[in-house]
Amino acid sequence: MNNSKTYYVCQSCGHISPKWLGRCPDCESWNALVEEREAPPRPSRGQRGSRGQSPIPITLVGGEREERFSSGIQELDRVLGGGVVPGSLVLIGGDPGIGKSTLLLQSSGKISQEGNLVLYVTGEESASQTRMRANRLEALADSLYLLTETCLEDIIDHICRLTPAIVVVDSIQTLYTQHLPSAPGSVAQVRETAGELMSLAKSSQIPIFLIGHVTKEGFLAGPRVLEHIVDTVLYFEGDRGHAFRILRAVKNRFGSTNEIGVFEMKGHGLQEVANPSELFLAERPTGVPGSIVVACLEGSRPILLELQALVSNSNLGTARRMVTGPDYNRVSLMIALLEKRVGLQLAGEDIFLNVAGGVKVEEPAIDLGIILAIASSFRDQPIDGKTVAIGEVGLAGEVRAVPQLEMRVREAAKLGFERCLVPCKNALKSEQEMGIGLLPVDSIGGALEILFS
Repeated sequence: MNNSKTYYVCQSCGHISPKWLGRCPDCESWNALVEEREAPPRPSRGQRGSRGQSPIPITLVGGEREERFSSGIQELDRVLGGGVVPGSLVLIGGDPGIGKSTLLLQSSGKISQEGNLVLYVTGEESASQTRMRANRLEALADSLYLLTETCLEDIIDHICRLTPAIVVVDSIQTLYTQHLPSAPGSVAQVRETAGELMSLAKSSQIPIFLIGHVTKEGFLAGPRVLEHIVDTVLYFEGDRGHAFRILRAVKNRFGSTNEIGVFEMKGHGLQEVANPSELFLAERPTGVPGSIVVACLEGSRPILLELQALVSNSNLGTARRMVTGPDYNRVSLMIALLEKRVGLQLAGEDIFLNVAGGVKVEEPAIDLGIILAIASSFRDQPIDGKTVAIGEVGLAGEVRAVPQLEMRVREAAKLGFERCLVPCKNALKSEQEMGIGLLPVDSIGGALEILFS
């Protein structure tokens, strides 16, 4: 950065340029650079609080065990790694209307109903509007305080005066600090306010939840440095046309990023789903070509999902490929394997693949299910409804081993499935111990022969 008072920051990637550019040299986004002005030099709260400290050996630092407390919602606790960590800064992002504010208002109500003081800061709604939503969500409590404020300095003063058990800020893009002349939501304001709230959370041991908007590309609005400042980043996924919502962690300094939380949107708010497999398979048709059940693993939780494929003759010059749920490139690879290794002529066929329920799945363990669903629809031969397919497929057409296969098979047996296609390389217990028939396969050709012979 040069010595001028003005610089330009990319809203997509946070690149800083001394002059305006039509195209960002880092992320190559057009018209993404916005003008910002330097703030007058001043020590931040974190800098003022760290003076006088000296480096010490790490062995002399107190190894206190983290004491988490429940958010009142078990699925949220699961994604956070077992509960809320005192002094943590958590950022929740997602599409508009997906349920971010609903989730945190429900959690705030449950925590406050246990006698804990909760401060809910809203910069987008009035107090009466938030009260109406809390009434619908049954989140009313005397210890739940509402604050309609967007000035960071005033918000910090109220937090220091009330010392709540938890703070919710809805949303970070509405806050501004008086030390910057730029508008709320700008790159500089988002970065500065998030840094100040992080310093406050660490010094006071008060956990703070931030709600963040996303761009049209699906990324959190503001600089990418915002994700590096916070301790945990959660994304709310789901199609607004479906009732299911998936809460997924993409960063967690205090737990695993593999866990997910499953919710169902209803009239009185978000309801936790204790058994996602049973819910996702509730409307599964039987005896229909192109439908098969696969077992994926999200953290420590196995989930059964239905894959649906539709293959039909193309009336256009170029066949269409539409994928909802799995990775598009992975599905294209499976189609190429069916053509090359099995001999199915799919070049002139329209292929549509979908995961029922609107769930996004990128795990390679569903490769075998993709192969079988497309082949079933192409041959117009249904797959037995009591069959589950598990396995990763390599470029040679081999079915490769997958991790935690025993957990997946036991979940299938618990839901009443009778047989399971599994990779030969995975060592499993006997069928009597697993409670389900096991069909080991070593290639996609062998799997097709077992199901369609």
